[in-house]
Amino acid sequence: MLVAQNTAQPSDITLDAAARAEVIDGALKALNEAYVFPEVAKKMEEAIRARQRRKEYDGITSGRRFAQLLTEHLRAVSHDLHLGVNFIQQGPPPPPPAPGGAQTLEERQRTIAGRQNFGFARVERLAGNIGYVDIRGFMGPALAGETATAAMTFLASTDAVIFDMRQNGGGDPTMVAFITSYLFGPRSVHLNDFYSRPTNETRPSWTLPYVPGRRLTNKDVYVLTSSRTFSGAEEFTYNLKHLKRATVVGETTGGGAHTVAGRRINNQFAINVP
Repeated sequence: MLVAQNTAQPSDITLDAAARAEVIDGALKALNEAYVFPEVAKKMEEAIRARQRRKEYDGITSGRRFAQLLTEHLRAVSHDLHLGVNFIQQGPPPPPPAPGGAQTLEERQRTIAGRQNFGFARVERLAGNIGYVDIRGFMGPALAGETATAAMTFLASTDAVIFDMRQNGGGDPTMVAFITSYLFGPRSVHLNDFYSRPTNETRPSWTLPYVPGRRLTNKDVYVLTSSRTFSGAEEFTYNLKHLKRATVVGETTGGGAHTVAGRRINNQFAINVP
């Protein structure tokens, strides 16, 4: 899921030894319970515990710096850029809603998403009747489906289409499948599978037998990538490359084409666990 990020830095807190130990214990517990590769989770625990024994964290009193350092140390073992410890600002509780005047959570999410045009930064027809779409994030179909359909409809009469993923950091896999469906016929095509370790379930992803508007099945497709292409954008690129449906042009992508779930450690810290 794509979540609008607040660019404001949370105010820092001062940590003592007990607070540091609580964060470390909570992070390692989450990894051992849910990280997709249990053997890698164990290696991360061993590495962090070794640093604890060497007292490497004893001088860290900044909450923000501690989260950054733990992230660096966990990634040094896992090489997983989706994995990270986050420092969270603990603000005052929100005021009670005004009668009849407050937006629901869904309405607030839609307002924020709408200000980003639901991830679609540019859609245009270039010289030579080449379609171009710059997608900055894959928001869920419930939010962005109408905008995605409008973009695909606009591109339907072009001779070829360029999907620009160079500034796309990922998002909702269901939107990846929705947009990909426009590039194939009505017969469902298997894209990939998503495995969840906590539930031991595998969820397949397929193209859809129906999409609103016209499909782009007979068009040449090109995907532009950069080192900032990440997560769901990498999945989109990989799916099309693997199925020989697109030509990929650009840099090596970020390396995080897998799902991730946030888990709260305490009021000030959380961890993203792939």
